[in-house]
Amino acid sequence: MSSLSASDKTLVRESAVSIRSLGLVYKTTLDRRPTLRNRLGRLARRKRQTRIVHAVRDLTLDIPYGQVTGIIGSNGAGKSTLMRVIAGILPPTTGKVEVFGKVSTLLSLGVGFNNKLTGRENVYLGGLAAGMSRDQIDEKFDSIVEFSGLEEVIDAPMRTYSSGMQSRLAFSVAASLDPDIFIIDEALSTGDARFKVKSIERIRQMKSDDRALIVVSHALKVLREICDEVIWMDKGRLVKRGEPLEVIKAYRSFLEVGSSPETDEDF
Repeated sequence: MSSLSASDKTLVRESAVSIRSLGLVYKTTLDRRPTLRNRLGRLARRKRQTRIVHAVRDLTLDIPYGQVTGIIGSNGAGKSTLMRVIAGILPPTTGKVEVFGKVSTLLSLGVGFNNKLTGRENVYLGGLAAGMSRDQIDEKFDSIVEFSGLEEVIDAPMRTYSSGMQSRLAFSVAASLDPDIFIIDEALSTGDARFKVKSIERIRQMKSDDRALIVVSHALKVLREICDEVIWMDKGRLVKRGEPLEVIKAYRSFLEVGSSPETDEDF
């Protein structure tokens, strides 16, 4: 994976992310029934049964600047794995990924937070982990907390926060980094309705600043509203990409479900 500075990206190409023939394979332990007999059998064989998983298969894709790209697909489709490869967390098994700009990720709500620390301390922890200096965090701290709406509990331990409160703080920190490429994985269906609206407006604002935003979500209605393009993945492969309404309609047809408040919100 290669990475260029924000000042260089416009000189190189319009793509924020360029993916060529990407494949990612990993092994997982196979133990369908974790019984004592199975465990004794494994000890006798001195090895565990494993299964090869092709999480991403021969994927070629360009994600441009200046648009919001949605990623949909059933659980196990390879969406989150792809985001982790783009973010540089997982190395590809085959193929090539080039990233042109600074990436900010919101891959799993609360990851990187320490429940023993306060919300205030976790803002600094998250910011430092993302590469910000303490002075930069000092400068942005008030706006981060104000956006999260957690002023009254920012000095309370994180363990006292609900999952929605943690998601609000995580989004607020990640969105404050002014990234060239912002990856959001399953983070828009958590939190109260008011904060969801604020988050969507923030995404629209970041799009207007000529960034690339990649949103993985089961909230199909939200994706229809904010995305310029939607990509449908299944079993590690790209099935269809294009105008959001068209791709989502094809995805629903494949799953044999219609539109409803339940499927629109979190399917």
